[in-house]
Amino acid sequence: MLTAFPASGILSRLYYQDGGQRRWLVAWTAVAGWPLAALALLPFYLQKDTHPTRPTWGLLLAYAFLGLLSAADNLMYSWAYSYMPLSTASLVAASSLAFTAFFAFCLVGKRLNAFTINSVGVITAATVILALDSSSDRPASVTRRQYAVGFILDIAASALHGLIFALSELVFIRFLGRESTHVILEQQTMVALFGFVFTSIGVLKSGDFSTMKAESKKFLLGPTAYYMVLIWSAVSYQVGILGSVAILYCASTLLAGVLNAVRVPITSIAAVIFLNDPMNGFKVLSLLLTAWGFGSYVYGEVKDAQSRKEGGDNSRSKCNDESVEGLRADQELSSNLYNKDMVPVKRMSGGQSGNI
Repeated sequence: MLTAFPASGILSRLYYQDGGQRRWLVAWTAVAGWPLAALALLPFYLQKDTHPTRPTWGLLLAYAFLGLLSAADNLMYSWAYSYMPLSTASLVAASSLAFTAFFAFCLVGKRLNAFTINSVGVITAATVILALDSSSDRPASVTRRQYAVGFILDIAASALHGLIFALSELVFIRFLGRESTHVILEQQTMVALFGFVFTSIGVLKSGDFSTMKAESKKFLLGPTAYYMVLIWSAVSYQVGILGSVAILYCASTLLAGVLNAVRVPITSIAAVIFLNDPMNGFKVLSLLLTAWGFGSYVYGEVKDAQSRKEGGDNSRSKCNDESVEGLRADQELSSNLYNKDMVPVKRMSGGQSGNI
């Protein structure tokens, strides 16, 4: 996860930096690796107690809608990457955390604690700093207007990314009612498949496939490197998605969120090393503020998790003490436990789309 996502971003930016110009094609690579997620489902289906989720028209329409949003999200990120250095684009994309918190509050009813609000404010300040210092790292071949368009599209894509997170959780609540590793993989596979279909239509309509041969000959690293960049960009992005799901399965949602936050500075530093991106004082300040914002968010999640655990322990202890009072207390205890178990969904840390 910490290597696959930065690698995908570096390869996507390398495509533009060395002569590539097809935005639909780069957006297509973000979903072209969907068969890898489908293959990862096979070991789960071979288990006796695991079965594919029965599709309904409502669930399929939800997946199709998320796939359409994913295609639009990847296309906006693709345009942003074509105009902005990767180190800057990844820092701006970190604002998706603020949008995720906002949409989770509005659509899912997730409570915003003081640490979450602080993280939103700090990350917003980091984005504003980058906007005010936009002229210092603008590529020579990019005009001021193009850079501004890329910056705006990066923020818009981050907002859409946050919306996709919240809507994905709503799909679990409304249609699935449970969250397990194979169900998360099913959702990722189906959303990526629909995103692949919508993006493929865009690639065909724009003629990007037909221009690949001519474009590969003009690629600075050569035709072979041209195709390798696109192929490994698609593979590395899906490997990052699978890594996120694996962390959810083997560790915790919180760890997945922490690693998702850590990959932002890793991507920025890798872009400076491998792509010679400029790194000035304003960008360093923005990077530090972004790290502060992510740290505040993670600390708030830890505090909330501890509070829920302590509250659950106190509730169970109280119920056990009162259970000796008679059958009525036992019945109330059973009812309370049943109602608590009817809240099966926790927040997802993975995404169906992302900055490519």
